[in-house]
Amino acid sequence: MSQNSASLDALFGPVAAKPDGSEVLAALTAAARERILILDGAMGTQIQGLGFDEEQFRGEAFAGCACHQQGNNDLLILTQPKAIEEIHYQYAIAGADILETNTFSSTSIAQADYGMEDAVYALN
Repeated sequence: MSQNSASLDALFGPVAAKPDGSEVLAALTAAARERILILDGAMGTQIQGLGFDEEQFRGEAFAGCACHQQGNNDLLILTQPKAIEEIHYQYAIAGADILETNTFSSTSIAQADYGMEDAVYALN
């Protein structure tokens, strides 16, 4: 477990098991009745700010991929997971109640632009 993961546990409490949809909805509904909930910000903007090059987008796992990957932000879940975790951590520290996953383009249609349709399951 990384230091940021431990810090997120301190902020939000440990997650012992993945809750089902009804538990999540109940928790969100209860929290929304108490206060305005804050969502995280623009993941793509934060990723662009990191200035990753083609090699960093590919990582070791996709070094031999024939298609251009720079700009495939969702692929960073697999190739640069610490960077994605750090972005989420910074949003949590800033006060976000809800952190969205970095899966905006993790569909077979969107990943076809990068020749990465076979990676969709792993991305999600």
